[in-house]
Parts: sequence; C-alpha cells; structure tokens
Amino acid sequence: MKKLIILVFVLSGATFSFAQSSKPKMSKSKSDTTGKYIYTCPMHPEVMTDKPGKCPKCGMTLVKKKVDKVYTCTMHPEVISDKPGNCPKCGMKLVEKKPAPSTKM
Repeated sequence: MKKLIILVFVLSGATFSFAQSSKPKMSKSKSDTTGKYIYTCPMHPEVMTDKPGKCPKCGMTLVKKKVDKVYTCTMHPEVISDKPGNCPKCGMKLVEKKPAPSTKM
C-alpha cells in the first residue's frame, strides 16, 4: 500500500510539472515597438500610404520607410504623413495615428 501511495505522488508530481506551460520569452527591442512604417514613392515623396503598392502618379513600387509617428486626417483616413500638418483635402489638422487595439485575451 505504501508503494502505491508513493507511486501516485510521484506520478502526480511528474504530471503537474510537465503540464505547466511556459511561453517562450521573446525579446522586444525598442526599435520594433516604437517604429512604424509607411510606404512612399522614391520619385514622389508626397505619395504616402500604410500599405505596399504602386505609386498612383508614376507606377513605381513604393518603398518602405521607417518613421517615429504617423499622422492622418480624421475625415480622410487615406491621407497619411510622417510629420504634423494640415490635410490637403479639407485643411483639418492631422492627428497622430494610434495603433489598433489588440483583440488578444
């Protein structure tokens, strides 16, 4: 009976120790979390977007550019800039674009 009790304790201890899951720790470097990217045309720097694609003026492939902050118009979300200013369409002040809230639970 003693051997059975000891065996149960050993097996349950082993089960609990292996059942614990630990997530691998990923290093979060400052450059990855603080930097944002926009895509701009090498020939037309005023053309900026948050998605890769082609320049609407010349058809060149847009290149990725790292910026600290991204500004956009509240009325025209397609207007994107890497510095504060006014919207070229309506004249409203551009506001800093905040990242979308994560839906992780």
